[in-house]
Amino acid sequence: MKTYTNLSEFKKIEKAVVTIGTYDGLHLGHQKIIKSLCQLAKEVGGESVILTFFPHPRMIIDPENQDLKMINTVDEKIEILRKLGVDHLIITPFTRDFSNLSAEDYIENILVNTIGTKHIIIGYDHRFGKNREGGIHSFVNYAPNFGYQVVEIPEQDVNDVAVSSTKIRTAILEGNITLANQYLGTPFFVTGRVIKGDKIGRTIGFPTANIFVAETYKILPKDGVYAVSVTMKEGSKETTYEGMGYLGRRPTINGMTRNVEVNIFDFDEEIYGQTIQLNFLKLLRQEIKFESLEALKNQLNQDKLASLAFFETQK
Repeated sequence: MKTYTNLSEFKKIEKAVVTIGTYDGLHLGHQKIIKSLCQLAKEVGGESVILTFFPHPRMIIDPENQDLKMINTVDEKIEILRKLGVDHLIITPFTRDFSNLSAEDYIENILVNTIGTKHIIIGYDHRFGKNREGGIHSFVNYAPNFGYQVVEIPEQDVNDVAVSSTKIRTAILEGNITLANQYLGTPFFVTGRVIKGDKIGRTIGFPTANIFVAETYKILPKDGVYAVSVTMKEGSKETTYEGMGYLGRRPTINGMTRNVEVNIFDFDEEIYGQTIQLNFLKLLRQEIKFESLEALKNQLNQDKLASLAFFETQK
């Protein structure tokens, strides 16, 4: 897959099969659209193109609202779409000027003249252009003028999936990882670099890798202890380990900052500086303040047993 961070980098192609959207989370509904996109591109001898945006349009249209968090970082989105078999991914900066384009200018100057669109796959409720004036009707009305075909994803197909990025964000924030993963079709994950901590976990028999998540717009689950798997990459090789993850402020030791940590089972390698992927599978318990480190250790033993029991059910 070829990735572009601006429309100016893209060289117009002859038979572009295009879909447009923020595609945050790449959930089951998104995957259905992308599979249709790639299949149609093969059938017409064209190339699949996804036009997406960063920052999220809501961050620009409503800058006072800083509560919106993304299910995927840009790098995570790129990796997922690569695995789905997309040919081209255009991540164009979303700006005020971009949001003020008329529907006709958007279609003519971006989709047709810049990308070379011959087919557009789009949802029945997609809105675009100044004041969100554009929609499926705009694509259909301008199709004869600009020589492309429109494939509409009907309301029934979208609603049958009964999933949305908003529902997934809500489930993640509530710690309902099981539901979020059902919507996503794959485990929700966080990627980050392993940094040095204060090694308190090591003193009570539960050494943890502290994960630094650089992107502040990345959504994180509710504080608590989770059954997780950990994916590490070395070149094209991926290795996955079982473990239990923790998010919280470590109230037992009067912690001040929110931490993301993972205790990897049966693992003792040095991984400081490495980037790892933490896959959230099940919430085991919420954040608790214990009276002592010994009480915390006892609970962590119970947490590990609960996590191992969960993994047994998955085999």
